[in-house]
Amino acid sequence: MTTQPVKSTTRSGLISAIAFVGVALGVGALGGLATASSVTTWYLGLNKPAFNPPNAVFGPVWTILYILMAVAAWRVWRRARRSGLWSALTLYAAQLVLNLAWSLIFFGLRQPAWALGEVVVLLSGVVMTAVVFWRIDRLSGLMMIPYAVWVAFAAVLNLEIWRLN
Repeated sequence: MTTQPVKSTTRSGLISAIAFVGVALGVGALGGLATASSVTTWYLGLNKPAFNPPNAVFGPVWTILYILMAVAAWRVWRRARRSGLWSALTLYAAQLVLNLAWSLIFFGLRQPAWALGEVVVLLSGVVMTAVVFWRIDRLSGLMMIPYAVWVAFAAVLNLEIWRLN
């Protein structure tokens, strides 16, 4: 009699985890649509710093980061008390929107200067999300660190691309 609720809980946990990952990857896919229109044209013609990674690196890195942040958010969703849950998930959603906005501004609008200002706000949102996640579930906070580091790297890269062009 106790095994049925456990199976049901496990199934609902898996479904909710898949939903969190799906939303994050969906945001990534939308950003990819904005990127695709410029990456083989406008972006190729930009002067880039020596530390600019090859284009083939970005897709796999972002995929891993989206999965990590989604699992972190899912863990918070499963562990947070109602009072902390909505502020944590609101921050998470806000930084996802900011993440998408950066792609739209940098690649879609082809505006590195505007994107530079936006990525600073994005990095702030990611750090705030990581701190709030840490308070609820330490592993979730830790899972946000690679994303914060990558966004900080993206900010430096954005700055250099703007400066060189």
